[in-house]
Amino acid sequence: MPLVFQEIPGDLFSVASNVSLAHCVSQDMSMSKGIATLFRNKFGQINELKNQNVSVGGCAYITSNDRHIFYLVTKEKYFYKPTMKTLESSLRTMRDLCIKNNIYHLAMPRIGCGLDKLNWDQVSRLIQHIFEEDDIEITIYTI
Repeated sequence: MPLVFQEIPGDLFSVASNVSLAHCVSQDMSMSKGIATLFRNKFGQINELKNQNVSVGGCAYITSNDRHIFYLVTKEKYFYKPTMKTLESSLRTMRDLCIKNNIYHLAMPRIGCGLDKLNWDQVSRLIQHIFEEDDIEITIYTI
């Protein structure tokens, strides 16, 4: 079954506990602004994330109960901005992790488009392109 991609208004953190989550972070795992602070406060495990030593363009993750929480490392420092190239690399890494871990449901905000200022139309097309051949349902939650 091919990708199912949808965008709906709602609270990202209200999804079922077996739906994996994703968002963008800096390599320093600061998570001091934007939605990243909510992820930090809700899921913690910052030392575990830092110990993974993921480089820009990679993807760290933790597990919480029945779900994976993916941290797309798209920039070096929290005050830097990502590029479409670093986001694409992180998304491809996350895609591989989803396949490896049999993940079929993923929810995320409009990644890279809040404080990071990327263009949502471009990001949306990129996500759909990367996952187009995969049996996964991706839901984008907007405020």
